[in-house]
Amino acid sequence: MIRHEDRRSADLAGDIVVPIDLHSAAAKTRRSEITLHQLRVFWTVAHSETLTKAAKQLGLAQPSLSQQLSKLETISGTRLFDRRSNQLKLTEAGVHLMPKVELVLRSMGEFEDSLSEQLGGRRATIHLAGVNSILSVILPAAMRKLHETFPDVDFDIHENAPADVLELLHTRRVNIGLVAASSITQSSEGFLRIPIVDDPYVLVVPERLDLAKIKHPERELRSSDHAILNQVVQFVFGSPHAKQTENWFDEMLPDHRVIAQCRSFEVAIRLVRAELGVCLAPALSTIAGAQPLDGVKLYQVAMPARQIVALLPSQYRRLEPYAAFLDALRQAGSGFSMPPTLTTPAFLKKSGKR
Repeated sequence: MIRHEDRRSADLAGDIVVPIDLHSAAAKTRRSEITLHQLRVFWTVAHSETLTKAAKQLGLAQPSLSQQLSKLETISGTRLFDRRSNQLKLTEAGVHLMPKVELVLRSMGEFEDSLSEQLGGRRATIHLAGVNSILSVILPAAMRKLHETFPDVDFDIHENAPADVLELLHTRRVNIGLVAASSITQSSEGFLRIPIVDDPYVLVVPERLDLAKIKHPERELRSSDHAILNQVVQFVFGSPHAKQTENWFDEMLPDHRVIAQCRSFEVAIRLVRAELGVCLAPALSTIAGAQPLDGVKLYQVAMPARQIVALLPSQYRRLEPYAAFLDALRQAGSGFSMPPTLTTPAFLKKSGKR
């Protein structure tokens, strides 16, 4: 329970003090007072690979972050993390505390949202995060649509990898995340998933590489073109896509070699434009503004499309202007025309295709 008399000075002005009974010796001798700021620090550190990354995510200097953790451990009367160089691992006590922390953070978020709804249901700013291809292509049309109904709403937009989008959602620095559903399967419990658009994968090749009538690349292509076809630029970021594309290339181009690994589809495609190799990429990532990228050809492939979803806390689904924005995103997704693609080359139509 949050009470006005439980307030005291904290590192952040206006931070709210949250009493939590930790069943420790210290908790039994006095009333423990833990700030929401400390809980957010605890949660972020526990879900980050390093202290450096957690400090960057929270916008804190690393010494300040460490100080907040020390205060929390002092109040709890027990160690919550085992220190290992620049990494912290939850102790048994930390693991026990985590679900309680998540409950408090979630409840506080719902409380803030209910206040907003009582004050008129509108917020001046929608905070969202997503991957580049979605923000560049689908978001502009959705923003235009939303402004027809809510002209005064503005946006705070973060371009992030899926894991970082989840961190921003959990720490309530954003309200909505736009990601591929397959990239967040294991980490998105507690959030609604609203489908936005299905984004098919395509084989991206340099523009001069014509595969339309090719049945036997090793015999029908010039040696230089055959070499480019077997040089793969691969996207890797710890998602199921990496294994899926690896399997596809192993089956379809068994003589290929990976010449580069990228953390964004956009970089991979630009390497293809430079005639360094080929790559598999979602169609949305091949769009620049409203036009397909020049310098490449796109061939259809037999791979499941990635489903783009909006992730959000459940209370936002019917809270304006978020509800209207979600509808605008879905309209933008359904109304978007994918870039022109060429028919799957004959040598890629194998009986064992997925």
